[in-house]
Amino acid sequence: MLLSVLDQSPIAEGTTGSQALHNTLDLARLADQLGYHRYWVAEHHGGPMLAGPSPEALIGPIAAATERIRVGSGGVMLPHYSPFKVAETFSVLAGLYPGRIDLGLGRAAGTDPMTTHALQRDRTQALPDDFPEQLRELLAYFEGTIKVSNPLARLQKMLPGRPETPEPWLLGSSPQSAVWAAELGLPYAFADFINPKGADIAQLYAREFKDGVRLDAPRTAVAVWALAADTEEEAVRLATSSQMAFAMLRRGRLIEVPPPDTAVRFLEQLDEADKRKARSRRALVGTPDQVRAGIEAVAAEYGAQEAIVVTITFDHDARRRSYALLAEAFALSPVAASHS
Repeated sequence: MLLSVLDQSPIAEGTTGSQALHNTLDLARLADQLGYHRYWVAEHHGGPMLAGPSPEALIGPIAAATERIRVGSGGVMLPHYSPFKVAETFSVLAGLYPGRIDLGLGRAAGTDPMTTHALQRDRTQALPDDFPEQLRELLAYFEGTIKVSNPLARLQKMLPGRPETPEPWLLGSSPQSAVWAAELGLPYAFADFINPKGADIAQLYAREFKDGVRLDAPRTAVAVWALAADTEEEAVRLATSSQMAFAMLRRGRLIEVPPPDTAVRFLEQLDEADKRKARSRRALVGTPDQVRAGIEAVAAEYGAQEAIVVTITFDHDARRRSYALLAEAFALSPVAASHS
């Protein structure tokens, strides 16, 4: 099974977004050296906790700072953008870093209605619900399948990175995304850390997949929230930072990632119902062997060939340590750094 990283560029309380972005570059270098398969960066807008609103701006610096690992978006929220502009941007990246660029695509509107409104170029009306049309247009630019009779046809020849193209993925956490991925023959990455009840959705994707459209067989990845430490007790303590942030999100309050001591005190004060809600998202937390067993179980549940690990901690070194422990537990093949 392949093991990869999804980095949301978390901002710890008392630090800055700039530091979080530099931490992303640092973690990407480490993941490359440890032998992880791919490194995806997320898109989130208008909040104090995550410093990654623009994966297309991060992918280039990450690819430049690494040597082997695939780099991509997890993902670009296509409703905010022109398909042609996305095609041009990722064509540039693919041309600069051949064979290493992924284009993960999603349809989430935004953090909240006002943020979604602020992202729109035309604010006189709501965003049209035309994601499937956008997706097909975007793929057509890369594949050169726009009919000659279409005025847009000439643009498919003008992508600057040709002949290189990124590998497209569809991201999702609902049945509709699975149906689209299956119809279009795309690889599918399911966000279990958002919806831990997605095994049936992954099975729907595999069952409905159209062989030979773009892939010979379905390819599934599952994104899981996981945190490993030297002891189970320490891992549980470190995970409280994310639990508190999620609990506050459910209350409509966005915060930076709090330190574990603050988070422990906060969680102790919750009533049992709120504690259950704080733990409602699946998190694989414990020693490296415990977390490996959990990841393998989730991957088997989804029929996934790849697990993409999301980890948020207050302390960046703890996040580095978690990924290093998992790389060792999964016996990934470290890559010697080049000195050229």
